[in-house]
Amino acid sequence: MEQQTTNYYVPAQSHWPIVGAVGLLFIAIGAGMTVQQMASEATSGSWLLTIGIFIIIYMMFGWFNDVIKESDAGLYSAQMDRSFRQGMSWFIFSEVMFFAAFFGALFYVRMIAIPWLGGASNNAMTGQVLWPDFEAIWPLVTTPSGDTTQAMGWQGLPLYNTVILLISSITLHFAHVGLEQNKRKQLTAFLSITVVLGAIFLFLQAEEYVHAYREMGLTLSAGVYGNTFFLLTGFHGLHVTIGTLMLFVMLVRVLKGHFSPERHFAFQATSWYWHFVDVVWLGLFFFVYVL
Repeated sequence: MEQQTTNYYVPAQSHWPIVGAVGLLFIAIGAGMTVQQMASEATSGSWLLTIGIFIIIYMMFGWFNDVIKESDAGLYSAQMDRSFRQGMSWFIFSEVMFFAAFFGALFYVRMIAIPWLGGASNNAMTGQVLWPDFEAIWPLVTTPSGDTTQAMGWQGLPLYNTVILLISSITLHFAHVGLEQNKRKQLTAFLSITVVLGAIFLFLQAEEYVHAYREMGLTLSAGVYGNTFFLLTGFHGLHVTIGTLMLFVMLVRVLKGHFSPERHFAFQATSWYWHFVDVVWLGLFFFVYVL
Protein backbone atom coordinates (compact mmCIF):
# COMPACT_ATOMS: atom_id res chain seq x y z
CA MET A 1 0.00 0.00 0.00
CA GLU A 2 2.94 2.35 0.67
CA GLN A 3 4.56 1.76 -2.71
CA GLN A 4 4.47 4.57 -5.23
CA THR A 5 5.55 4.50 -8.83
CA THR A 6 7.46 7.27 -10.59
CA ASN A 7 5.48 6.79 -13.81
CA TYR A 8 2.26 8.61 -14.59
CA TYR A 9 -0.50 6.02 -14.52
CA VAL A 10 -3.16 6.21 -17.24
CA PRO A 11 -6.26 4.21 -16.17
CA ALA A 12 -7.89 1.82 -18.58
CA GLN A 13 -11.25 2.65 -20.12
CA SER A 14 -14.00 2.52 -17.50
CA HIS A 15 -17.72 1.92 -17.74
CA TRP A 16 -18.46 3.83 -14.52
CA PRO A 17 -18.99 7.26 -16.16
CA ILE A 18 -21.68 5.74 -18.38
CA VAL A 19 -23.30 4.04 -15.39
CA GLY A 20 -23.29 7.36 -13.54
CA ALA A 21 -24.82 9.17 -16.51
CA VAL A 22 -27.62 6.58 -16.68
CA GLY A 23 -28.25 6.98 -12.95
CA LEU A 24 -28.45 10.77 -13.25
CA LEU A 25 -30.85 10.41 -16.19
CA PHE A 26 -33.16 8.23 -14.10
CA ILE A 27 -32.95 10.71 -11.22
CA ALA A 28 -33.75 13.70 -13.44
CA ILE A 29 -36.71 12.03 -15.12
CA GLY A 30 -37.94 10.44 -11.90
CA ALA A 31 -37.72 13.67 -9.90
CA GLY A 32 -39.62 15.59 -12.57
CA MET A 33 -42.34 12.95 -12.78
CA THR A 34 -42.57 12.71 -8.99
CA VAL A 35 -43.22 16.44 -8.68
CA GLN A 36 -45.91 16.27 -11.37
CA GLN A 37 -47.55 13.20 -9.81
CA MET A 38 -47.69 14.50 -6.23
CA ALA A 39 -51.36 15.37 -6.58
CA SER A 40 -52.19 11.96 -8.07
CA GLU A 41 -51.71 8.37 -6.98
CA ALA A 42 -49.20 7.54 -9.71
CA THR A 43 -45.87 6.20 -8.43
CA SER A 44 -43.87 5.65 -11.62
CA GLY A 45 -41.81 8.79 -10.99
CA SER A 46 -40.89 7.65 -7.48
CA TRP A 47 -39.79 4.27 -8.82
CA LEU A 48 -37.56 5.87 -11.47
CA LEU A 49 -36.09 8.24 -8.88
CA THR A 50 -35.35 5.36 -6.51
CA ILE A 51 -33.74 3.30 -9.29
CA GLY A 52 -31.57 6.27 -10.24
CA ILE A 53 -30.40 6.77 -6.66
CA PHE A 54 -29.44 3.10 -6.32
CA ILE A 55 -27.57 3.24 -9.64
CA ILE A 56 -25.57 6.24 -8.41
CA ILE A 57 -24.76 4.48 -5.13
CA TYR A 58 -23.69 1.37 -7.07
CA MET A 59 -21.53 3.53 -9.34
CA MET A 60 -19.89 5.30 -6.40
CA PHE A 61 -18.94 2.11 -4.60
CA GLY A 62 -17.76 0.44 -7.81
CA TRP A 63 -15.65 3.39 -8.92
CA PHE A 64 -14.23 3.87 -5.42
CA ASN A 65 -13.31 0.19 -5.37
CA ASP A 66 -11.35 0.46 -8.63
CA VAL A 67 -9.46 3.56 -7.49
CA ILE A 68 -8.64 1.98 -4.13
CA LYS A 69 -7.25 -1.13 -5.83
CA GLU A 70 -5.10 0.99 -8.14
CA SER A 71 -3.78 3.01 -5.22
CA ASP A 72 -3.00 -0.07 -3.12
CA ALA A 73 -1.14 -1.55 -6.11
CA GLY A 74 1.21 1.44 -6.06
CA LEU A 75 0.21 2.65 -9.52
CA TYR A 76 -0.18 6.31 -8.52
CA SER A 77 2.78 8.68 -8.72
CA ALA A 78 3.25 12.08 -7.06
CA GLN A 79 2.00 13.71 -10.27
CA MET A 80 -1.13 11.56 -10.11
CA ASP A 81 -1.68 12.72 -6.53
CA ARG A 82 -1.46 16.33 -7.69
CA SER A 83 -3.98 15.54 -10.42
CA PHE A 84 -6.37 14.17 -7.82
CA ARG A 85 -5.98 17.33 -5.73
CA GLN A 86 -6.60 19.56 -8.71
CA GLY A 87 -9.63 17.50 -9.73
CA MET A 88 -11.15 17.65 -6.24
CA SER A 89 -10.47 21.38 -6.01
CA TRP A 90 -12.25 22.04 -9.30
CA PHE A 91 -15.11 19.75 -8.29
CA ILE A 92 -15.69 21.71 -5.07
CA PHE A 93 -15.45 24.96 -7.04
CA SER A 94 -18.18 23.70 -9.38
CA GLU A 95 -20.29 22.89 -6.31
CA VAL A 96 -19.74 26.42 -5.02
CA MET A 97 -21.05 27.78 -8.33
CA PHE A 98 -23.98 25.34 -8.20
CA PHE A 99 -25.17 26.66 -4.84
CA ALA A 100 -24.30 30.23 -5.81
CA ALA A 101 -26.89 29.97 -8.57
CA PHE A 102 -29.61 28.95 -6.10
CA PHE A 103 -28.63 31.57 -3.55
CA GLY A 104 -28.58 34.09 -6.39
CA ALA A 105 -32.14 33.13 -7.32
CA LEU A 106 -33.18 33.56 -3.68
CA PHE A 107 -31.58 37.00 -3.44
CA TYR A 108 -33.09 38.07 -6.77
CA VAL A 109 -36.59 37.16 -5.66
CA ARG A 110 -36.23 38.79 -2.24
CA MET A 111 -34.22 41.91 -3.07
CA ILE A 112 -35.30 42.74 -6.63
CA ALA A 113 -38.43 40.96 -7.85
CA ILE A 114 -40.65 41.36 -4.78
CA PRO A 115 -39.77 45.05 -4.12
CA TRP A 116 -40.36 45.78 -7.80
CA LEU A 117 -43.74 44.10 -7.70
CA GLY A 118 -44.50 45.99 -4.50
CA GLY A 119 -43.69 49.28 -6.19
CA ALA A 120 -46.07 48.37 -8.97
CA SER A 121 -48.83 47.31 -6.57
CA ASN A 122 -50.72 50.58 -7.09
CA ASN A 123 -51.19 49.57 -10.70
CA ALA A 124 -54.58 47.97 -11.15
CA MET A 125 -53.05 45.40 -13.48
CA THR A 126 -50.82 43.97 -10.72
CA GLY A 127 -53.68 42.29 -8.90
CA GLN A 128 -54.96 40.87 -12.16
CA VAL A 129 -51.59 39.50 -13.26
CA LEU A 130 -50.66 38.11 -9.84
CA TRP A 131 -53.50 37.72 -7.33
CA PRO A 132 -55.71 40.17 -5.44
CA ASP A 133 -54.23 39.46 -1.98
CA PHE A 134 -50.61 39.84 -3.10
CA GLU A 135 -48.33 41.52 -0.53
CA ALA A 136 -44.74 42.43 -1.33
CA ILE A 137 -43.22 40.79 1.74
CA TRP A 138 -40.92 37.81 2.27
CA PRO A 139 -41.66 35.03 2.66
CA LEU A 140 -44.60 34.91 0.31
CA VAL A 141 -47.00 32.73 2.28
CA THR A 142 -49.92 33.23 -0.10
CA THR A 143 -50.11 31.63 -3.52
CA PRO A 144 -51.97 32.52 -6.73
CA SER A 145 -54.48 29.77 -5.94
CA GLY A 146 -55.41 31.57 -2.73
CA ASP A 147 -53.89 28.93 -0.44
CA THR A 148 -51.83 30.00 2.54
CA THR A 149 -48.74 28.27 3.85
CA GLN A 150 -46.38 28.92 6.75
CA ALA A 151 -42.73 29.90 6.79
CA MET A 152 -40.30 27.42 8.32
CA GLY A 153 -38.78 28.91 11.46
CA TRP A 154 -35.12 28.58 12.44
CA GLN A 155 -35.80 27.06 15.85
CA GLY A 156 -36.36 23.37 16.48
CA LEU A 157 -35.14 20.89 13.87
CA PRO A 158 -33.22 23.43 11.71
CA LEU A 159 -31.30 24.64 14.75
CA TYR A 160 -30.63 21.07 15.90
CA ASN A 161 -29.29 20.19 12.45
CA THR A 162 -27.04 23.26 12.47
CA VAL A 163 -25.50 22.19 15.78
CA ILE A 164 -25.14 18.62 14.50
CA LEU A 165 -23.24 19.70 11.37
CA LEU A 166 -20.98 22.04 13.33
CA ILE A 167 -20.12 19.23 15.75
CA SER A 168 -19.53 16.86 12.82
CA SER A 169 -16.91 19.23 11.39
CA ILE A 170 -15.15 19.26 14.74
CA THR A 171 -15.21 15.47 15.09
CA LEU A 172 -13.94 15.06 11.52
CA HIS A 173 -11.09 17.48 12.25
CA PHE A 174 -10.05 15.43 15.28
CA ALA A 175 -10.26 12.28 13.17
CA HIS A 176 -7.93 13.91 10.62
CA VAL A 177 -5.53 14.92 13.37
CA GLY A 178 -5.56 11.34 14.63
CA LEU A 179 -4.66 10.10 11.15
CA GLU A 180 -1.81 12.60 10.77
CA GLN A 181 -0.44 11.58 14.19
CA ASN A 182 -1.02 7.86 13.48
CA LYS A 183 -3.47 7.53 16.37
CA ARG A 184 -5.74 4.91 14.87
CA LYS A 185 -8.14 4.66 17.82
CA GLN A 186 -8.75 8.42 17.78
CA LEU A 187 -9.19 8.29 14.02
CA THR A 188 -11.70 5.44 14.15
CA ALA A 189 -13.71 6.86 17.06
CA PHE A 190 -14.13 10.39 15.76
CA LEU A 191 -14.75 9.27 12.18
CA SER A 192 -17.47 6.90 13.39
CA ILE A 193 -19.10 9.74 15.33
CA THR A 194 -19.02 11.91 12.20
CA VAL A 195 -20.79 9.24 10.13
CA VAL A 196 -23.48 8.86 12.81
CA LEU A 197 -23.99 12.64 12.98
CA GLY A 198 -24.42 12.77 9.20
CA ALA A 199 -27.08 10.06 9.39
CA ILE A 200 -28.86 11.89 12.22
CA PHE A 201 -28.90 15.09 10.17
CA LEU A 202 -30.59 13.30 7.27
CA PHE A 203 -33.15 11.68 9.58
CA LEU A 204 -34.05 15.03 11.15
CA GLN A 205 -34.30 16.70 7.75
CA ALA A 206 -36.76 14.00 6.66
CA GLU A 207 -38.76 14.69 9.83
CA GLU A 208 -38.71 18.41 8.96
CA TYR A 209 -40.06 17.71 5.48
CA VAL A 210 -42.86 15.54 6.85
CA HIS A 211 -43.79 18.30 9.31
CA ALA A 212 -43.70 20.92 6.53
CA TYR A 213 -45.97 18.91 4.22
CA ARG A 214 -48.48 17.60 6.73
CA GLU A 215 -48.80 20.40 9.27
CA MET A 216 -47.58 23.63 7.64
CA GLY A 217 -48.87 23.30 4.09
CA LEU A 218 -45.35 24.03 2.89
CA THR A 219 -44.83 22.08 -0.33
CA LEU A 220 -43.03 22.41 -3.64
CA SER A 221 -46.22 23.87 -5.10
CA ALA A 222 -46.47 26.55 -2.39
CA GLY A 223 -45.28 29.38 -4.59
CA VAL A 224 -41.79 30.78 -4.96
CA TYR A 225 -41.06 30.41 -1.23
CA GLY A 226 -41.80 26.70 -1.25
CA ASN A 227 -39.79 26.25 -4.45
CA THR A 228 -36.67 27.98 -3.15
CA PHE A 229 -36.93 26.37 0.29
CA PHE A 230 -37.09 22.81 -0.98
CA LEU A 231 -34.58 23.30 -3.79
CA LEU A 232 -31.93 24.74 -1.48
CA THR A 233 -32.49 22.39 1.45
CA GLY A 234 -33.17 19.39 -0.81
CA PHE A 235 -30.00 19.74 -2.87
CA HIS A 236 -28.03 20.32 0.31
CA GLY A 237 -29.55 17.18 1.78
CA LEU A 238 -28.46 15.30 -1.35
CA HIS A 239 -24.90 16.54 -0.82
CA VAL A 240 -25.02 15.49 2.84
CA THR A 241 -26.15 12.04 1.69
CA ILE A 242 -23.22 11.77 -0.72
CA GLY A 243 -20.83 13.09 1.94
CA THR A 244 -22.08 10.57 4.50
CA LEU A 245 -21.55 7.73 2.01
CA MET A 246 -18.03 8.98 1.35
CA LEU A 247 -17.31 9.15 5.08
CA PHE A 248 -18.66 5.62 5.50
CA VAL A 249 -16.32 4.38 2.78
CA MET A 250 -13.42 6.11 4.56
CA LEU A 251 -14.45 4.43 7.82
CA VAL A 252 -14.46 1.00 6.19
CA ARG A 253 -11.01 1.67 4.74
CA VAL A 254 -9.72 2.84 8.12
CA LEU A 255 -11.00 -0.37 9.74
CA LYS A 256 -9.13 -2.31 7.05
CA GLY A 257 -5.90 -0.52 7.94
CA HIS A 258 -5.74 1.80 4.95
CA PHE A 259 -4.11 5.26 4.96
CA SER A 260 -0.95 6.49 6.62
CA PRO A 261 0.14 9.90 7.94
CA GLU A 262 2.00 10.49 4.66
CA ARG A 263 -0.56 9.16 2.18
CA HIS A 264 -4.26 9.72 2.79
CA PHE A 265 -5.60 12.04 0.10
CA ALA A 266 -8.88 10.13 -0.22
CA PHE A 267 -9.58 10.92 3.43
CA GLN A 268 -8.45 14.51 2.95
CA ALA A 269 -10.65 15.01 -0.11
CA THR A 270 -13.66 13.65 1.77
CA SER A 271 -12.84 16.03 4.62
CA TRP A 272 -12.74 18.97 2.20
CA TYR A 273 -16.13 17.99 0.82
CA TRP A 274 -17.73 17.61 4.25
CA HIS A 275 -16.45 20.98 5.50
CA PHE A 276 -17.77 22.56 2.30
CA VAL A 277 -21.20 21.04 2.92
CA ASP A 278 -21.13 22.44 6.46
CA VAL A 279 -20.26 25.95 5.26
CA VAL A 280 -23.09 25.84 2.72
CA TRP A 281 -25.53 24.86 5.46
CA LEU A 282 -24.47 27.83 7.61
CA GLY A 283 -25.28 30.18 4.73
CA LEU A 284 -28.50 28.33 4.04
CA PHE A 285 -29.56 28.39 7.70
CA PHE A 286 -28.92 32.14 7.94
CA PHE A 287 -30.49 33.28 4.66
CA VAL A 288 -33.33 30.75 4.33
CA TYR A 289 -34.38 30.12 7.94
CA VAL A 290 -33.30 33.13 10.01
CA LEU A 291 -33.79 36.13 7.68
